[in-house]
Amino acid sequence: MTQDLRAAEKFYGAVLGWEFQPTRLGDEFSVAFAEGAPVAGIGALSRALQVPVEWTPYFAVDDADATADRIRERSATVAVGPLRFGTGRAALAADRDGAVFGIWQGKAIPDWRLGRDSAPAWLELRTRDAFDAAIFYAEILDWACEQEDCCQVAYEDDHVVLRRHVHTVARITGGRVDAAPDPRIRPCWHVYFYVPDIEKAVRTAVRLGGSVVSSTSASAAVPWATLRDPDGGVFSVSIRRPEAPRPPLRAGAAPLPAP
Repeated sequence: MTQDLRAAEKFYGAVLGWEFQPTRLGDEFSVAFAEGAPVAGIGALSRALQVPVEWTPYFAVDDADATADRIRERSATVAVGPLRFGTGRAALAADRDGAVFGIWQGKAIPDWRLGRDSAPAWLELRTRDAFDAAIFYAEILDWACEQEDCCQVAYEDDHVVLRRHVHTVARITGGRVDAAPDPRIRPCWHVYFYVPDIEKAVRTAVRLGGSVVSSTSASAAVPWATLRDPDGGVFSVSIRRPEAPRPPLRAGAAPLPAP
């Protein structure tokens, strides 16, 4: 969600190479496409709401009402919905530490699945207790279950990692977020997008009024840069690195990012 839809389209179109198309939801919502495939949605906020501009992941579920009930049963918050939205039903929630996410019941566009082709690279949950968060999301989203179409959760390099087939689609990182010196830093889901050239994306973002939050060197195993758009929305860019071959894993409801 952003304050100025047209300005956001101009910024992300230049930085990430996206093109935009209108939707049935009206003039204040558009879908971004990369290489002809849908990548994300951008919607306009009313400035009177005074809510933060940010990217929010939406997770595909079979039953939005049942998932909302599981969220509440585990002492988390369902802020909005489930409500009819476009061709499906959606709800906006926050986990027990306050990280905001959405759920979506309806037809999921295959190309929106993370970690492949032009889709977003992956999601990262930055929270206080990675294991507690992993259990919470596994219980409400049926991760690591016994069903045929279920995601696999593993612990690697101090991260909880969620995979769909050979693709890493999400990571959960723990740490003392509450002790961070910047009060704006809070538990949150963070989205990474693929770009062919990180340095070019950074230069373009700065030229258009964005800023650099942090970055790694080009020699890093998976180089990335975290950027802030002119309205304050934070996201990261990375380049694709081939993943080591892995045995086929059971897949599950993959995260769908949409702002």
